[in-house]
Amino acid sequence: MKYLPAKLSFVVLLLILSAFDSKAQRASKNAVKHSTQIDFIENSWNEALKQAAAQNKYIFVDAYATWCGPCKMLKATTFKNNKVADFYNSNFINVAIDMEKGMGPALAAQWGLRAYPTLIIFSPKGKPVSGTVGFLKADDLLAFGVQALNK
Repeated sequence: MKYLPAKLSFVVLLLILSAFDSKAQRASKNAVKHSTQIDFIENSWNEALKQAAAQNKYIFVDAYATWCGPCKMLKATTFKNNKVADFYNSNFINVAIDMEKGMGPALAAQWGLRAYPTLIIFSPKGKPVSGTVGFLKADDLLAFGVQALNK
């Protein structure tokens, strides 16, 4: 009988630790997951249009060329900014299109593109809303997206 209080306190301690562990697991499951980069549909304008119509979201297009230095900088820095990624993944259907292969050349001609990167925001129905050319820092890309959504 002398060991009962020790065993009992050990069991109570295990129950307490188990309760804290359960709360921590629930909290981590309910935590907001932050994006580490913008999630792009690759080279499929038609898929972007389809998803935009289904979700009633605007479309963000990264029109790029593989040889383009500023395009590579956008992908390596701005598109990997957590605030930018969270904002664009929440508010847009994002599509990156290599303008020199597949549908790219036809879209470049249709949209009148002359330089890369060109960033364009389209309505859910595929009508251009806003566009810009060249590298943008994270704050500038956020402002670009907010401005387009407010038009």
